[in-house]
Amino acid sequence: MPDTSRHTNTIHHHGGAQGVTGSCHELVLGPDASLLIDCGLFQGEDAAPRGGADQLAIEFDVSRVVALVVTHVHIDHVGRIPWLLAAGFEGPILCSEPSARLLPIVLEDAFKLSLSRQTEAVERYLKVVRGRLVPLPYDTWYPVPGGDGARVRLQRAGHILGSAYVECDVAGHRTVFSGDLGAPYAPLLEPPVPPERCDTLVIESTYGDRLHEDRAGRRRRLAAVIRRALEDRGTVLIPAFSLGRTQELLYELETLIEAHGDQEAADGLPWNALPVILDSPLARRFTRVYRALARFWPQEARARREAGRRPLAFEQRLTVDDHAAHQRMVRHLAESRRPAIVIAASGMCTGGRIVNYLKAMLGDPRHNVLFVGYQAAGTPGRDIQIHGPRGGYVELDGERHVIRAGIETLGGYSAHADQAGLVDFVTGMARWPEQVRIVHGEPHARRALAAALKHRYQQKGRPLRTTPA
Repeated sequence: MPDTSRHTNTIHHHGGAQGVTGSCHELVLGPDASLLIDCGLFQGEDAAPRGGADQLAIEFDVSRVVALVVTHVHIDHVGRIPWLLAAGFEGPILCSEPSARLLPIVLEDAFKLSLSRQTEAVERYLKVVRGRLVPLPYDTWYPVPGGDGARVRLQRAGHILGSAYVECDVAGHRTVFSGDLGAPYAPLLEPPVPPERCDTLVIESTYGDRLHEDRAGRRRRLAAVIRRALEDRGTVLIPAFSLGRTQELLYELETLIEAHGDQEAADGLPWNALPVILDSPLARRFTRVYRALARFWPQEARARREAGRRPLAFEQRLTVDDHAAHQRMVRHLAESRRPAIVIAASGMCTGGRIVNYLKAMLGDPRHNVLFVGYQAAGTPGRDIQIHGPRGGYVELDGERHVIRAGIETLGGYSAHADQAGLVDFVTGMARWPEQVRIVHGEPHARRALAAALKHRYQQKGRPLRTTPA
């Protein structure tokens, strides 16, 4: 096979091309320089073939990588950064200004979970990371250090706070990496606006095979699901990523509580007395940063805050910090008949405090599990989602748990754009890309998005090459 590593604008995929996790893409800038876009952790079935340390190993040459660009700070896009540094990467980490605030928190948690809990070791590592961070404002070109004249520009992606898609200009050729694109109606985020032009596009396809409901519809469904679940005097468990989904859920729940006031959410329990329990110290830290970065919120959310409302820290929100308090809360909710909503990580039930709630409550039909985000194949969340409605079981911490709790899914709360949003992103450009590489999706989602794009291009009589990544 010929060596293409020296061909400018060649793209090598080191993760996130055939699945939905482990995102890591390398753009060649010149004979001895390349740019890395994300360096994420493999999860679920994406991690299974690698196993153990292999899922973390950096299996490509980092000596030519002059910079890393972080599209956003979810673990499947940044989780391998510690191993990238250990492999010898010495360049800057370019990201948006909000991501520069959030990334050290994410990596501190990842470092403690996987490498060391020793305070001194963690602090040394975080000092290195902070020293490499280069916060970039949106919509501003930045020359890549050592990049043979290449430059990059970050634009809002609408996925989580600080998320960006990346425009790369190399000798006049415009390559765009979408990162994860958000839906157009996220309450705490400005929607993504397509770039003016693009020659080569690398685009995600997480929901490339489906459509989401609109914001009003999903809010009505959320209220209906909560009412129905609380009729059994049980707990509504919502597995949610600590960053992004949790803050959006808090915002939506505050909206419902404000709108319904003293109307009953369940028999004898008004909405404004319904406890919303945030059981995640990490999510609490992220929520504080979200509140501190309110200048990046859209106008509606800023206006609500200026009017005196607290969309992320409302009165009914209770927080659980230390582990002993968490254990007491699990026992209390499992044994009492006090209706409540619990938001806890992890979003795919692969670990974290949500697992203890699930182990205590999945066998009791009084309780309900509400999924509001994507559940990757091979994760406990996907198993619960599929087998729960059939009365099946799930393995948690090596033990089999029969599922008798109610299982609901609200797809409209995905932080990813649906097929229409992805197609609109591509065709909203003044100059459509001639080459599109579809990544970050399961096979059927990638195929469906490719077919939708080809159909739209054919309607306009435009050429398109969709290239397997």
